[in-house]
Amino acid sequence: MSVLSQTAPFSALHAYCTYSPRGKAAFTMGPEEKAAAAFNGTFVRPANFYLSGFSSVPHAKYYYVFLCFVYVITVLGNGVLLAAICLVRSLHTPKYMIVFNLALTDLCGSTALVPQVLDTFLFERRSVVYEACLSDMFFVLLFFSVQSWTLVTMAYDRFVAICFPLRYHRVVTKPAVAALLLFLWAFLLSFIATSVGLVDRLSFCGSVAVQSFFCDHGPVYRLACNDTSINNIIAYIGFVIAICLPLILIVLTYVCISVALSRIASADERLKALRTCTSHLIIVAIFFLPTLGNNIAAVVSYIHPNARIINSSLAQTIPQLLNPIVYSLKSEEVLVSIRKLYKRNRLGNIASSKI
Repeated sequence: MSVLSQTAPFSALHAYCTYSPRGKAAFTMGPEEKAAAAFNGTFVRPANFYLSGFSSVPHAKYYYVFLCFVYVITVLGNGVLLAAICLVRSLHTPKYMIVFNLALTDLCGSTALVPQVLDTFLFERRSVVYEACLSDMFFVLLFFSVQSWTLVTMAYDRFVAICFPLRYHRVVTKPAVAALLLFLWAFLLSFIATSVGLVDRLSFCGSVAVQSFFCDHGPVYRLACNDTSINNIIAYIGFVIAICLPLILIVLTYVCISVALSRIASADERLKALRTCTSHLIIVAIFFLPTLGNNIAAVVSYIHPNARIINSSLAQTIPQLLNPIVYSLKSEEVLVSIRKLYKRNRLGNIASSKI
């Protein structure tokens, strides 16, 4: 939420482009803007941020084409999965309510990120309006966080199904799953809105060149010229909420599942129960390992900024591409439902052509 109404009125401040000795563009505030920033403690909001990601990546346009291909397949895959769950009544179960939520957030997350990246870098529109930058930050972080906690909800579904099979249909019901998902959306929406709102309270009287491929939370708030201690705390809390805590809960859930499976006498029954978890385990690995690896590598050793940016962009686009493919290929129910939809549409087209 904007805090303009809580501050003294001030004139519009504009960023202009200067050039560093290395020849790379960097946006900075002029002396008049910096003076205005100090006057009466007003906030400085630049007209634009400048995204400097992929600045010196060789043959970067081929990578943008690859991202475009990934986005198209992501939209098609998640669209087919969403249509199958909506139109086939046999998939109207609590489990597939969770799968529907994951496919929806995958689709929305990719749409919030990839088209903006392509527009920014493929067409060299690196200057992003301040308000658009914060909106981009909000939606990308929101959908990423919801994806993470949806995987936790899936783990909970598998935990109850394997550890308490007789209670499954009483515990995992449609109202219970709907309430859980609504709570996750409401909580994460509030937290991300707070995080972005705290960025809106900062003053940017120095460089406004964001060292990322989108308006990421950390690279943006670190550009501020006033106190960012609260933002730093929120960033750590966000990392725990979006990545660490969900992964810990999923690991604990599968520890309990492993203990429950070890008590099953028959090896065939253990294998059959474990197969119901394979799709979820694959998705968890695809989602968390690249992000964790990128963060750990950044702490342990030096990573070239371009390598970090490419790894981050892949970590935020490839899981959304693979999730519907994994569920379609690993789930007989989904494959049968897609075939039914295809046959139904084909028969409908044949009937309409005859008329």
